[in-house]
Amino acid sequence: MGEFWPVPEVLTYLGGRWLAERTVRDLAGGDEGRFTGTVVFGPMEGGGLLHEESGDFTWRGVTRPAGRTLRFLPGPGGTADVRFADGRPFHGLDLTTGRYVAGHPCAADLYRGEFTVRDADHWQSVWRVRGPAKDLELTTGYARVG
Repeated sequence: MGEFWPVPEVLTYLGGRWLAERTVRDLAGGDEGRFTGTVVFGPMEGGGLLHEESGDFTWRGVTRPAGRTLRFLPGPGGTADVRFADGRPFHGLDLTTGRYVAGHPCAADLYRGEFTVRDADHWQSVWRVRGPAKDLELTTGYARVG
């Protein structure tokens, strides 16, 4: 799938504004949705980055505003500790090789994320969500703005 681009310091790399395009596929039902918007990684008081995502999500022909907030805290050796807006742990993130696989159990569901960096201005995440009521694949491409 091509070469990966190593990132020695994930928070330095992510800082700034990104365009985000996400495809959400329901692998069980066949529906497909799309999110288009921006993600801003801005400095947080006390260190780290606040990830603020906003845009429009279209699902089954209906478009609605969508957004989420995450906290990217400094981790050892240029890594990040990703947390939900309320501080609960989400996953680690180590892009020193340009690729990282993360897992997150959520109730009865298991989230598996693969992060790949293509170059200084492009990266991607692919989340696979499996559980009793979910069989989803969420693929997001990020392109740096400016």
